[in-house]
Amino acid sequence: MDSYSVYIQSVASIYPEGEPVEGRFSINEPDYKEWIKEAGSRRRMSRIVKMGVTAGLQCLQNMAVKPEAIITATGLGCLADTEKFLQSIGSLNEELLSPTPFIQSTFNTIGAQIALLSDNKAYNSTYVHRAFSFESALLDGMMQLQTGNADSVLVGAVEELTPTVFYILERMGAWRKFPAGEGTSFFLLGNEKTHQTVARIVAVDMQRGNFSKDQLTQKRSDLLRRNGVSDARIVSEEMFKPICGEYQTASSFGLWYACTQLNGNGFVLITNSWLNNYTAVVIEKFTKE
Repeated sequence: MDSYSVYIQSVASIYPEGEPVEGRFSINEPDYKEWIKEAGSRRRMSRIVKMGVTAGLQCLQNMAVKPEAIITATGLGCLADTEKFLQSIGSLNEELLSPTPFIQSTFNTIGAQIALLSDNKAYNSTYVHRAFSFESALLDGMMQLQTGNADSVLVGAVEELTPTVFYILERMGAWRKFPAGEGTSFFLLGNEKTHQTVARIVAVDMQRGNFSKDQLTQKRSDLLRRNGVSDARIVSEEMFKPICGEYQTASSFGLWYACTQLNGNGFVLITNSWLNNYTAVVIEKFTKE
């Protein structure tokens, strides 16, 4: 989707810090008690839910607006709870199963918990489109703003890495280029530029296919040209995945990286790939006034 002016007002991310261990990154977990006050709620939440909820609440911190839509994305969802529920089916012979792991394993758990903790009854949706999950959520948020359905939208992605998935995807060759990773990044979007604005989203693009390097370069050049961008800095996966690792929604961290770690103003092209899925996001970065 091209030619949309949507502004990023606030960002938050929980991501790995330090070097990978045995080919995988693990996030540096914050003190969840600071963000999820009720002890009973924290105990019921799995690790990925606490991670995503905390990043979402961090993104809303010190913001005067309440988002009129909450849109989350994940490639593989709440894996630890899914594994726990499936294992209990076998170990308990399909009898006396605890409903908690099943309830917590659903993909929309994170968005629902953010809504509950922030007392938000607005539009709430989750996208599970593999490597296109985050970009699909981002496009939905942009459309909510452009059609007038909302004036502010919270969009984020979250992914966790379990030993089982690490082993399976390692056998499939998923970690050949970058270490395995995990993390969560959230963005508060609005339709007007303010003194808090971090960047303007210019365009989002998704391509699936077995493209050559030259073909991808041409497609990205065409994306910039269609949106009137003559020159842009490139933030490629080679820049941000050595920090966050490889996972299906790592492009969300790439956007966070472009918003927070690059100096100066100007256009930025964030590119990402997962197998034969390719995404690109064009932003215009601002220095806060």
